Formats: sequence, structure tokens, C-alpha cells
Amino acid sequence: MAEVRLLEGLLKLYSPTHGEAEAVSYLVAQMSALGYAAQVDAAGNAVGVIEGSAIAGATRSHEATRSHEIMLLGHIDTVPGFIEVKREGDVLRGRGAVDAKGPLACFVAAGALAGAVAGRRITVIGAVGEEGDSRGAKFLLSRVQSRLQAQPAKSTRPAPTMLIIGEPSGWERVTLGYKGSAWFEFTARRALAHTSAQAESACEAAVGFWNRLTARVAEMNEGKPRMFDQLLPTLRDMQSGSDGFEEWARLKFGVRLPPGLSVAELGAAVSAVAAGDSVEMAEGVPAYRAEKNTPLVRSFLAAIRAEGGAPGFTVKSGTSDMNLVAPVWNCPTVAYGPGDSALDHTPDEHILISEYRRAVRVLAAVLRDERLVNG
Repeated sequence: MAEVRLLEGLLKLYSPTHGEAEAVSYLVAQMSALGYAAQVDAAGNAVGVIEGSAIAGATRSHEATRSHEIMLLGHIDTVPGFIEVKREGDVLRGRGAVDAKGPLACFVAAGALAGAVAGRRITVIGAVGEEGDSRGAKFLLSRVQSRLQAQPAKSTRPAPTMLIIGEPSGWERVTLGYKGSAWFEFTARRALAHTSAQAESACEAAVGFWNRLTARVAEMNEGKPRMFDQLLPTLRDMQSGSDGFEEWARLKFGVRLPPGLSVAELGAAVSAVAAGDSVEMAEGVPAYRAEKNTPLVRSFLAAIRAEGGAPGFTVKSGTSDMNLVAPVWNCPTVAYGPGDSALDHTPDEHILISEYRRAVRVLAAVLRDERLVNG
């Protein structure tokens, strides 16, 4: 049950975004004890590496193992809201049990169970900031890109050969894609007028904009029955006020993007609906869907079946660090991890210990699978 104690210890260290340092130190210590070469990188990520020997017949060099790096990228931060850690039979409760300390602890335990595998490097990362600005993943991305552009020496690493993102999929499922997202701020300003003048108020202008936007989204979603292929707007905040001469109303909202629609195209559509009022995009990331026919996917399907499961695929309406790194690194990618994603961010966040342990065994089998090297 060492893998369960690993997760339980991680859950006890509350680590909302920007408060991950203690949990990172714990994870690095645990990885070191399990045989990883572990450290905290410059962004504050926990990084652990298990290096296999060179492939039989090849000279022992960084080049031989570098070409087969399997990166397991999880995140160690959580949304706010501490949940007391409790074990009740098969249930383990705590903030992050599902999103995403459960998948991250699964990564660490599975890598240790797989051990050093000839011809590959297993790199486990507990990234910081995924629930915020994804600063941990952005740091990894910038480091890899700068190395590639500089044509690095053999002792440095380019992009991984294969990538597994740590997010809850359930132990029998593999996640192939995430929708994109964009965040906007709309502001309407109007000169103050007496209510009897029947002039449009700033608040009425904001309501009118939102109604037009949802109508336009409905038009764009026509003929797309699957939620993954639809635009999904959500209104998150609204404010209004005046200074005695001018009144204003402000809306903050997000839109989930389907594949095939760029952030720029969405921004243009939203601006057109604004009809002259101010609308600014705070940030945006496009959707991403991975290829299904890869050695990585085939290995997961085989490992799940070997564990007695019925493997399946899923796509998610949220976003993850997959959206950022996978399009750039352009390697076989999936997301995997134990837990029910319906419990993400909820007061009842918990994971089944039996599912967590099965996921560890599945992932360890994947990491040992020769098809990851030989195809």
C-alpha cells in the first residue's frame, strides 16, 4: 500500500495555485526515496527521472536514451478549498484526490514500479500553476523550445518522444482531447439619462450583448450534436456603476472552443457581436485532439485489457496542459489518470483506492511495454 500512502501524504499538504512549495518538496523527497533522480526546477516544478540503460547493441550515450523519453506531466496545484483527508473503506477524500494529485501520485508510483527500462527515460513532472496560468508547463515549453532552436548538445533534452498528461479519465479510459478556452471582458458605457428618456442604459446594453452572443453561438452550433464540437459560453461575473455623468456595465465570460475553430476566429466573432462596445480577450488556447492510432494508445488499450478492463476513449470539455504543450512537441499524447472527473473542484472530491491501484498497474505496464520503443 506504499502507493496509497504516497497519495495520502500528498493530499494532506494543501497546495492551491501559488501555494505548492511544501507539496513539491514532499513529492521530490518521495521520488528520491523511490529511486528517481529528483529535483525542483527553476519554475518550482517537481521533476523526477528514471534513466534506463542504452538499447541493446547501441553505444551508451545520452543520444541513445534521449530519443525515447516518456514524459508524464501532471500538476500538483489544486483549486482553493481545503477538504479534510479521510480514508473510509475504499474511499480516500481530499482536495486534489481527482484533480489531479491522484493521477500525479499514480505517475510516480507507476514509474517506480516499472523501474529502469532499457532504451528509455521516464520523466515525471508535478507542474505548478495548472489551475491558474499554467506557469509550470509554460516553463517546460520554453526550455524545450529554446534548446531546439539552439541545436543543443547531446547532454540536453529536446521534446519528449511520448507524452502522458495527468488528468482523471477513469482507469479504463484514455483521454484523447480537450476543448480550448478563451476569456473575455465586455464593457458598455452610456451617458447618464433620466429613466423617462427611454435611452438604453449600460446594463441593458450588456444584457443585449449577452443575448446576441448566445444566439450567435446557437447558430454556430447548429448541426453539431456532440458537446465536444460545440461552443460553450459561460458568464462568470458582472458589475455596473456610474460616476454621476456616465454609467458602465461589465461582463466577464469564458467560451469553450471546439476543434477547428481558432482563438482568433472566436475573437472576431465576439467582437462583431459587441456592435461597437468594448470587448477584450484576456487569454485563449485552442482545442487539441490527439491521434488515436499510435504505439502509446495501443499500449494503454492492451494494459487496460490485461488488468481486466474494457478500454475506451473520451474527450473533455475542459482544458489542460495538453492544450499548451502537445501541439508544439508534436509527439504521441494521451491524458490518463484514476478518478471521476465529475468530482473535479467539488466539495465531495474523492477517489476509490481500488481504482487508483489499478491505474498504477496499468500505467506501469505501459511504461514497460516494448512497443513504446519498437512501435
